[in-house]
Amino acid sequence: MKTKNKLISILSNIDIIVAGVMLVILIVLTFAGVIWRRFFNAPFTWMEEVQLACLVWIVFGAGGAAFRTGNHVAIEMVVDLMPKKLQKFMTIFISIIVVAVIGYLFKQSLGFVELFIKSLRATSILNIPFWLIYGIAPISYILMIISYFYALVYNVESEVKEAINE
Repeated sequence: MKTKNKLISILSNIDIIVAGVMLVILIVLTFAGVIWRRFFNAPFTWMEEVQLACLVWIVFGAGGAAFRTGNHVAIEMVVDLMPKKLQKFMTIFISIIVVAVIGYLFKQSLGFVELFIKSLRATSILNIPFWLIYGIAPISYILMIISYFYALVYNVESEVKEAINE
């Protein structure tokens, strides 16, 4: 039972794990690149390509987690000033808009990834296929929608809003 719970915990936080690992890789490689360039006068020519890939995976990897924990960018002040019934309507209206926008971005990202696969484009130095770098985008958009509804169902509030309500 404990193993099953641990597996579920890992799977439900895989986006945070991926973003965290990529952040560590980005920091370590950037630090090593500065040291090599400054002290050994031998810069890593491939560093920018890896940094770009890490940054893309950090942003898209953490996107779903931001929705799931309620820490995404949101302007709630206007909605909070409305009567309760209107707040519920606005929540539904905003949810429809959010899902529509993320759905649109998902569709567009599929097109980009498909284009990268067909064109066989890759980075110039390491030859990393662009579909591998940007392939996280459609996956992330699906996780964002799932996480958004998770936050709605379980009434997850941002840490800032929780602190204000205390």
